[in-house]
Amino acid sequence: MNARIPLADGEHYHRAIWISDIHLGTRGCRADELLEFLRTHDSDILYLVGDIIDGWQLKRNWFWCQTHNDVVQKVLRKARKGTRVVYVPGNHDEGLRHFTGFDFGRIEVEHEVVHTMLDGRRFLVTHGDLFDGVVKQAKWLAHLGDTLYTITLELNRHFNKIRQKMGMPYWSLSQYLKHQVKNAVSFISDYEHALAHEARRRGFDGVVCGHIHRAELRDIDGITYANDGDWVESLTALVETTSGELRIVHAAPLAHPVGAGTGRTVQLSLTP
Repeated sequence: MNARIPLADGEHYHRAIWISDIHLGTRGCRADELLEFLRTHDSDILYLVGDIIDGWQLKRNWFWCQTHNDVVQKVLRKARKGTRVVYVPGNHDEGLRHFTGFDFGRIEVEHEVVHTMLDGRRFLVTHGDLFDGVVKQAKWLAHLGDTLYTITLELNRHFNKIRQKMGMPYWSLSQYLKHQVKNAVSFISDYEHALAHEARRRGFDGVVCGHIHRAELRDIDGITYANDGDWVESLTALVETTSGELRIVHAAPLAHPVGAGTGRTVQLSLTP
């Protein structure tokens, strides 16, 4: 089930694409790699599965560079050209949940949505934060964790500049720390099983989510659990191919991303 498609030159067309946890408005956002993915991958439906814009970070420290604008414009352009775009907000862009049922620039905003696969299986699509006990019960702790995560990403960015000069590949400090901490590993397992349980309880065949920045595609007690990962570290998306197969797509890090960490800010533009 863990089939993966490496990015390559040329176009790739899918029935559906799911992306989440882009975190536009933060220095850790890998907008350049995402733009390359959106340029080379198209679909009938594009699901934005939450934390697309990081409202938490923007409230603390405004950062918005041109490549972040370019991502917004690219998505709007896809919607204008006929791609159905569905935005399911997460905890970092939770303000958009007040606009459930509306559409902006042909982008539909929904609290959650159901995707029907080519073979008729029905998947619940949700960001997943409502199944995270920390976010749901102790929001102050979630904000603290987000701040520490941001600091780790900043350290990681400088560390990888040194690795790049030495000819070494990208390495994620934050991913390493998460995999080394026993409680974090336990949390991920509990999170995945909670979502699979909810899908089963509601009569779905599977669930697609994001939130924990960990791409995964596996069977949990007869329910397909699919997490599309993120565009901060994993650089992954979930796709349903034209033949109806679910796959995780991995993007290769760009050697010299244009917008990352430049500090150059611009006005947010939503013109389609």
